[in-house]
Amino acid sequence: MNASTTSHSSDGRNLGLLIAAQSLGGASPPIIISLGGLVGQQLSNNPSAATLPVSLYQLALALCTLPAAWLMHRMGRRFTYMIGALMGAVSGAVAAQGIAQSDFVLFCIGTACSGFYAACVQSYRFAAADAVMGDSAAQARAISRIMIGGLIAGIIGPQIVIWTRDALPGTPFAGSFYGQAVLALLALPLLACLRLPKAQSKVVAGEARPLMEIVKTPKFIVAAAAGVVSYGLMAFLMTAAPMAMVGCGHTIGEAALGIQWHVLSMFAPSFFTGKLINRYGNRAITTLGLLMIGASGVMALLGLDLFHFWGALILLGVGWNFGFIGATSLITECYRPAERAKVQALNDFLVFGTVAIASFGSGQLLHTVGWNGINTGMLPLVAIVLVLLGLQSSRLKTA
Repeated sequence: MNASTTSHSSDGRNLGLLIAAQSLGGASPPIIISLGGLVGQQLSNNPSAATLPVSLYQLALALCTLPAAWLMHRMGRRFTYMIGALMGAVSGAVAAQGIAQSDFVLFCIGTACSGFYAACVQSYRFAAADAVMGDSAAQARAISRIMIGGLIAGIIGPQIVIWTRDALPGTPFAGSFYGQAVLALLALPLLACLRLPKAQSKVVAGEARPLMEIVKTPKFIVAAAAGVVSYGLMAFLMTAAPMAMVGCGHTIGEAALGIQWHVLSMFAPSFFTGKLINRYGNRAITTLGLLMIGASGVMALLGLDLFHFWGALILLGVGWNFGFIGATSLITECYRPAERAKVQALNDFLVFGTVAIASFGSGQLLHTVGWNGINTGMLPLVAIVLVLLGLQSSRLKTA
């Protein structure tokens, strides 16, 4: 067996392990997001603080992207990912204890501690891309396949909630957070088996540019803006949609079904997104994703029937898939091997910092400007990034 065959075998093995780990680790957010507000209502004396556990989770995810990246740089991805899984197990147990003891603060600490694990899980896509660095087509396929794990996680997470929410008598939902802890522990042996490439910073340290120099490049600005807008708008609208649907007279069950279709549409296209990027280019697919996000806003503005809400959520999900995977592929073009850790960390900090802000502000903005106001306001943001992508594509064609 020659070196090339061995390398491809190793890449495939790592990719399979990362998909499986993504399926388990990605199941934690649906548990926290779907139950955090309900538990908050039970434990908090202040109704306005009911969504605080979810918002703290989102904030911790954003803040932990930088220390997680530093730890990956110093100790390697495998070690950091295993620490993240352990943190995920501890956070689930702490949150469950918060429910058992009717301690709102302890429950919030538990959901916040999940942020480090989530930051690690979000970087699995970059680990897959780094494993095939130098082959842009293979990188796009690897990123897309990792996102398939998100589809599986979107099934596992809600099922854990259904199976375990009443598992412990007298403490509703505590069993679901113990389930979250078990899923994290199951990911540990998978992560321990990873054999990822070592960081190359020591080999090519002289070639690394200062971070601010990279940030000022048009490539990074456009790629980061596309990722921030794709993920930020998706998170904002997904959070606001169920409240808007119930406020318009639709049932909680109809709202939940709409979110299920949305999650399915977010991850199902991952089976072919990588192939589309290889055929048409990452800028074209990112542009298509943003156009679909814009179309979801237009669909929402056309009416308040169930058809309009569900249609908007499906378009939003597919648009996020194309936009976010495309933007991730664009980010991989912005750095050299020695620069990847800090550039990836900054990108995720910007993306998930925006998601955290959206989590804190979606309910208040929905109350202030309404569902139509939110969808009208998002269209200019999409248009700005589309213009940036168009200008960049034009410059590349004439170069």
